[in-house]
Amino acid sequence: MPDIKDVLKRAKPKEHTIRLCLAGDVAAEVDRLEAELAGLSNWQPQSMADQNPGVAVAERIAAARERMREAEVEFTFRALGAKRWSDLVAQHPGKTPEEAWDADTLAPALVAASAVDPAMTAEDVEALFESLNVGQRQQLIEAAWQVNGEATSIPFSLYASAILASRTDGK
Repeated sequence: MPDIKDVLKRAKPKEHTIRLCLAGDVAAEVDRLEAELAGLSNWQPQSMADQNPGVAVAERIAAARERMREAEVEFTFRALGAKRWSDLVAQHPGKTPEEAWDADTLAPALVAASAVDPAMTAEDVEALFESLNVGQRQQLIEAAWQVNGEATSIPFSLYASAILASRTDGK
């Protein structure tokens, strides 16, 4: 049996990282180009020299998707620990006795408190939320909840398992 001092030395707070595309304008461009490409789905060449106009649109989509990837930002969250969690919840009491906390105020505060890279203040979160849509805000909030509320287990990766099973190097 390990000694509790050894266990405590090994214990690290859970972390979780998400990627969020912040280029809403480029996302709109991709949507527009996808619609343009869909409109070309019935294109038929009139002669052997005709070039499919969808190729140029598909190339523009690929370039825009690359710009979206470049506009992604990683957000890393770390679990608060029992005291910091309890203190944060106490700062955001429920509106009724049945509510353990006020979800409307706790959620952005939890994002700020749990964010480690980039680190954010409550004011930073408020400013960031003004630039994001509901889905993006929800992604950040869910990441903060997940790192603080979900147990840590060893994940199973079907893709990694399939790659390792198909190795031919005998390992």
